[in-house]
Amino acid sequence: MSDNVFDFGMIGLGVMGRNLLLNMADHGFSVIGFDKDVAKNSALEASATPGTTVKGVPDLAQMVQLLQRPRKVMMLVPAGQPVDDVIASLLPLLEKGDVVIDGGNSHYTDTLRRVKYLREKEIHFMGIGVSGGEQGARTGPSIMPGGDQAAYQLVQPMLEAIAAKVNGDPCVAYLGKEGAGHYVKMVHNGIEYAIMQLISESYAILKHGGLSNQELHEVFKSWNEGKLQSFLVEITADIFLQKDDKSDAHLVDVISDKAGSKGTGKWTSQDSMELPVAVPVIDTAVAMRTLSGYKDERVKAAALYKNEDEVSSVSKEELIQQVHDALYLATILSYAQGLAMLYQASNDLSMDIPLPEVVSVWRGGCIIRSSLLEVFTKAYKETPVLSNILLNQDVASLVKSVESNARSLVAFAAKSGITAAGFMSSLAYFDAYRSERMPTNLIQAQRDYFGAHTYQRIDIPGTFHTEWGQQ
Repeated sequence: MSDNVFDFGMIGLGVMGRNLLLNMADHGFSVIGFDKDVAKNSALEASATPGTTVKGVPDLAQMVQLLQRPRKVMMLVPAGQPVDDVIASLLPLLEKGDVVIDGGNSHYTDTLRRVKYLREKEIHFMGIGVSGGEQGARTGPSIMPGGDQAAYQLVQPMLEAIAAKVNGDPCVAYLGKEGAGHYVKMVHNGIEYAIMQLISESYAILKHGGLSNQELHEVFKSWNEGKLQSFLVEITADIFLQKDDKSDAHLVDVISDKAGSKGTGKWTSQDSMELPVAVPVIDTAVAMRTLSGYKDERVKAAALYKNEDEVSSVSKEELIQQVHDALYLATILSYAQGLAMLYQASNDLSMDIPLPEVVSVWRGGCIIRSSLLEVFTKAYKETPVLSNILLNQDVASLVKSVESNARSLVAFAAKSGITAAGFMSSLAYFDAYRSERMPTNLIQAQRDYFGAHTYQRIDIPGTFHTEWGQQ
C-alpha cells in the first residue's frame, strides 16, 4: 500500500473512536485507526461497511505515515495525562501544519494549554466535544469544535458529513477560539446533569402519586409527543417498559439508587463559580448525585425521620399536569443557566462562542436535544447576543404559561416530603432572576458590620463604610 492514502486517523479504537471512523468511511472518506490492542484493530476492519476504506494498525508511526498531508489525527483517549502522553508520542512524527484533535471530555484549561504548546511547534490543535453516545457516533453525533479556526476549515467537510442533520443542516459549527469546543461540551454535560435530575424527580413524584411503571411509560411517551419532546424524555419512556432478565421485576426497580458521574457536571458547577454565573439547577444535580452515594446513612436517616404520608387531595390527572409543567419550566431554566454561562465565558475568557450556533448544533444528535432548542434558535436569530434566554419575549410567554402549576408542584413535593431539589432550585433561580430588588442589601450591611467590607448605596454613587452599632 502506498503512502498518504488515508484522509483521517484515529488514536484509540474504543466504541466511540471506532464508530466515528466507520461513520466517516460510510461518507466516502478513507480512514485509519491506531490501537495497541490488536483485537480492536481487527474489530474496526470487521465492522466496516463493504466497499469502504478502513484500516486498523498497531503501530502509531505507521498510521501517521499513511495519512495525507496536512495530516488530520483525532485522539479519543481518557482525559488528563493520557492525552499529554499521546501528544508526546505524536510530535516526533508530525510536520508543520498537521492537525491534532482531542475528541474526549478534556477540561478546557488543559485544552488552552495544549493549543498554546502545539501552536509554538506550528501544529494545529483543536478540542472537539462529541455528544450522542455510541449510536450517535456511528450514525450522526452533535459535534462541538473549537480552537484553531484554520484547522477547522481543514476538517469541516468531514465533520459536516458525519454530523447529525436537522432540516438538512449539519449539527456542527465552529464554536469559538482556544478551548471553546470543550467548554461548550462541558456546559452541555452540565445541562444534561440538570435535566436528568429533574426527570428523576418527576419520576419520584409520579410514583408517589401511585403511577405504575406502565402508566409512567404512557405518561412520558405522551410527553415526548408534545412540547416536552426530547431524547431524555424519549428514553425514559422506554426504560419503564424494560423487564429484568434475572427476575420478574421491571429493571428500573432493581437498579441501585447510587448514581455515578464522570466529573463534567462538577466541572460546570466549579467553573460557573469562577466566572461567576449562577447555575443552581446544575449545582443541585451534582449535589444530589453525591448524596445518592450516602446510601448507608440515608437508610439510617429514613428510619430516624420516617415520613408520615398524607392523603393527597390532588387527583392523578392533576398531578401529572403539574409535573409536566414543572418539568417544562425547570428544563427551560436549566438551558437558560447553561447558556448564560456560555455567554459570560465567551466574554470573560475571550473565546468568542456564538450562542446561535451552539443551540443549533444541539438540536440533533446530542443527549440534550429537544424541541425547546428550536425555540431558542428563533430567539437567537432575533437577538444573537442575548445574555439570558429568559429575556426573550417568546420564552417568557412559555414560562408564564406553566409557572402556576410549577409552583403548585413544588409546594406539593415540599409538603409530602418528596425530594425535589432540582424543581425547588429552579423556581428559586427564576424568582431571584425576576426580582427587581433582592434582600442582598442586608447581606451587604452584615458584611460591612463584621468585616468592614463596605457597601454601595442606591441614592449616592461611591463606596461606603459605617461604624455599626454607634447611634
